Amino acid sequence: MYDAEGLTILTERECRELLASVPLGRIVYTDRALPAVQPVNFVMSDGEVMILTSADSKLATATQNTVVAFEIDHFNHEATAGWSVVIIGHAHLHPKEDHLAITPELISGRRLPTHPPKEPHNPLPAESPE
Repeated sequence: MYDAEGLTILTERECRELLASVPLGRIVYTDRALPAVQPVNFVMSDGEVMILTSADSKLATATQNTVVAFEIDHFNHEATAGWSVVIIGHAHLHPKEDHLAITPELISGRRLPTHPPKEPHNPLPAESPE
């Protein structure tokens, strides 16, 4: 299935598999009424995104019991191919209180089609034999 821009729509299962394949993502939240994006290391545990942080960190304070977005992606420049997965869900402190957990409520993803590398462009016309 494709979206209006021709990107492949990933299934929830594909999105979850990709979530388990990378260690770095971006959490998107509101900080003082403005959008904020922060890169974070994470792991998936029992279907939740787990981010190591202290309970009194700026990130934990700004996101606790709020709706956040979480995004991961990968891009191959040579093949001009890649993918992106976005989770929307509530953030809360995990019982250990040194992890911020995001419980996914909406999961979506898109994949760019794979294209072979382009041939180098030669701006000069080929010389004709005389």
